[in-house]
Amino acid sequence: MANEFFRFYGPDAAITLTPGANGRLEVYVDGEKIFDRKDEDGKYPDLTRVRELRTVIQEKLDAVAAAADD
Repeated sequence: MANEFFRFYGPDAAITLTPGANGRLEVYVDGEKIFDRKDEDGKYPDLTRVRELRTVIQEKLDAVAAAADD
C-alpha cells in the first residue's frame, strides 16, 4: 500500500501510514484519517480498496491545489 501511494504522489504528499500493535494500521492524509483497519473489520486493504484510498488522496490534493489558486 505504501508503495502504491508513494509511487503516485511521491514525497510531496503528506501521507502517513501508522502501523501499531496487534496489526493496527491507519492511513492519514494531511492529518486526517482516511483508513483504519479496525474500522474495516480487521481486514487489510485489497487492491480495490487501495485504489479507492488513492482517489480520496487525489481529491484532497486537488482541493489543496484549488485553494492555493484562489
